Amino acid sequence: MAFLYPFFMPITAKVAHGAGLAHSEDAPLVTGALVGLCVVALIVELQGQAISAKTVALLGVLVAITSILRFLEVAIPLPGGFSPVFAPIILTGYVFGSRFGFLMGAFSLLVSGLVTGGVGPWLPYQMFTAGWAGLTAGWVGSLLRRGPLPRETFQVLILSAFGFLWGLVYGVISNMWFWPFATGPAEQTWSPGIGLAQTLTHYATFYVVTSLGWDMARGVGNVLLIVFLGAPVIRALTRFRRRFQFLVKSTDA
Repeated sequence: MAFLYPFFMPITAKVAHGAGLAHSEDAPLVTGALVGLCVVALIVELQGQAISAKTVALLGVLVAITSILRFLEVAIPLPGGFSPVFAPIILTGYVFGSRFGFLMGAFSLLVSGLVTGGVGPWLPYQMFTAGWAGLTAGWVGSLLRRGPLPRETFQVLILSAFGFLWGLVYGVISNMWFWPFATGPAEQTWSPGIGLAQTLTHYATFYVVTSLGWDMARGVGNVLLIVFLGAPVIRALTRFRRRFQFLVKSTDA
């Protein structure tokens, strides 16, 4: 709803906002709602599994580390959209599951935004998208663990491809926080009244022209980080999960 409702606004609202003021009024509300949903998800995680305080602390530590990585990214500009924050989000979601992965992604973007000063109307939409990256990484982990766990090399290759895909998907989704309000060439912008097919065509043109090269750098960066660091990180996180996470089964008849 947060991403799509601008497409149902009248043209006067688009003119009044403009790309520079997109979501400037509702972003605090969306951020508050998202943080509230994250807290609910954490409570559900605590109720569904007897995870110790050490596991909850691990989430905080991982979020802090990821935030520092983004601070380094700001201090030392990297090419294009390359960012070191997505690899830990993907690896954490893969090992600990979808809910944990979503929390990792959402809170990492929130805290790193506060640390780096990157707070603005775009923040909740970046949080959503990064959370979805961690959530879907949990789906990959669940799928691979249904049978005999594949060799470590195969897991890293799968996650590398997944990381490259999300390098592009992150840009495709997060651009939507401002694109409905953007102005420019008619074939790259949205106007109220055009059909779904034309909307998709216009956005595809906009994305290829403005974002594809930037997002390719992010995807390649994800691949490099996961290839070189994925195996030891997965082993470390898996050991932690096995030691401190266990299921509670009811003894009722």
